[in-house]
Amino acid sequence: MPISPNFTSILSKDWEINFTQCTPSGFLKYTDLCNILQLTAAAHSEIGGISFYDMQEFHQAWVLSRMRVEITDLPKSGDTVTVTTWINSLENSRSVRALEMYVNGKKIVGCETYWAVFNTQLRRPEALALPYEHFELFPDKRATIEGFSKININYEKEAVFEKTVYLSDLDIVNHVNNVKYLEWCLDHVEPKRILKQQVQSFEMNFMKELSLKDTVIIHESDTEDNSATTFSITKGEKTCYALQLNWKK
Repeated sequence: MPISPNFTSILSKDWEINFTQCTPSGFLKYTDLCNILQLTAAAHSEIGGISFYDMQEFHQAWVLSRMRVEITDLPKSGDTVTVTTWINSLENSRSVRALEMYVNGKKIVGCETYWAVFNTQLRRPEALALPYEHFELFPDKRATIEGFSKININYEKEAVFEKTVYLSDLDIVNHVNNVKYLEWCLDHVEPKRILKQQVQSFEMNFMKELSLKDTVIIHESDTEDNSATTFSITKGEKTCYALQLNWKK
């Protein structure tokens, strides 16, 4: 699609939270929070002419490499949230995008994401084939207090679950959807910690893609002071994904 006449380098979009997106406590699931953030990023890419369908003319797609989410509060069923997004940096095959979520004018979530351009035929990164100079960049406008980082993985951690990748885990790029990794790990967290919104922030690293019928192991470890829990997902000897959950004190 061509660049929209309504294109702007900072996009704000409203979403209504419905009951299917919420936990039994009535508040938004962390997985659905990530979905809303990703859909907002996709909407901005679409009006800017660099959406999935634009990029597929060159067999390209954006894939998520790293993500950090900082949470003050979670919206509840029936709330209307406003998500604002802009790009911090965009060059060749890499982009850093910021997102913020508001309810009634109050910021409740900040997010920083790191994306790579991925050739869906060759299954490897490459430079973006579409023009993007019309996007104004905001390198100093940050959405999070801390930036994303490389998660330290404890290789002596406990293996908690073995998982086989099913068709329902795959997305349009034909690999495991990024939110599925988070879902798999959160299923092994004490439910009360989720229901009581004890997650202060979480960070994800996506290292290697997973495909249909792959078998993986989910590992878990806690810091000595129990301030954070780290999960990793391995296939054979290789780590494909890491998640760090930072707990409220």
